[in-house]
Amino acid sequence: MDTVLIPGTSLRCSRCIFGTATLLRAGSTQKRLHLLLEAVEQGFTHFDTAPYYGFGIAERDLSSVLRQNAELTVTTKVGVYSPGGERQSVGAVYLRKTLGRLLKRLVVPTIDFSVARARRALDASLERLGRNHIDLYLLHEPSLELVCTDEWQRWLETELAGGRVRHVGLAARASQLVPFLSAAPRLSSVAQVLDSLDRREADVVLRSGRPLQITYGYVSAAKSRSPQWSTAQVLEKALCRNSEGAVIVSTTQPQRLAQYRQLTSISRADEGLVPSCRTSVHPIT
Repeated sequence: MDTVLIPGTSLRCSRCIFGTATLLRAGSTQKRLHLLLEAVEQGFTHFDTAPYYGFGIAERDLSSVLRQNAELTVTTKVGVYSPGGERQSVGAVYLRKTLGRLLKRLVVPTIDFSVARARRALDASLERLGRNHIDLYLLHEPSLELVCTDEWQRWLETELAGGRVRHVGLAARASQLVPFLSAAPRLSSVAQVLDSLDRREADVVLRSGRPLQITYGYVSAAKSRSPQWSTAQVLEKALCRNSEGAVIVSTTQPQRLAQYRQLTSISRADEGLVPSCRTSVHPIT
């Protein structure tokens, strides 16, 4: 799979990042592990996760894959947590999700952007992942006033200096990201932002004079608004649109992973790999 140096960082990773938000839907522990290992086999070198994904199970599933492949890199997040905590068994999580269809409070995430909770969360993520550092640590959809503080800045600088965190940034929707771009550029030095081909939400980053770094959401947006487009068509255009960064993809079907690897062959238009790439990023109609 083609790789890219994420703009503004020293992080080199696969052009497609494997997202684990839906990993639990792949089935048993064995099936989930097979899916992750097949992703590695197909050239994925970076995995995106969070404490809330699978109520901690996604991070735990990744641990054995990361141990087997020391060269892999990982994103996890801080600020959004699982109701009931991240130590629940798979059975307990399935039960909670089932009952949550009737009692929504059972599945509503806990939002906590206190630095005290963040310290505990980083320790716990490192333990679940089985690593001594996080390659990219993202504030998970925060509001500016909660994290644009001296306390947050001091803590993040301490973790960066100590090597437990290598890069920090934001995982946010465009509306959440906008105030950070001007008021807190250090916190938003890496922006992972929801985007689509028709609404082009990530243009807020481009208008600030920065290239796109990590984007996601293309396939789900197209399925809901332009179902005539295949996954391959959507991702080809997404990779062209975000020609300098990486695109998060996810699937529960191992056989699709080879297709993602093949799609990265279009890579960046400015390298002349696909002359038509620049003209293929128009909104889906």
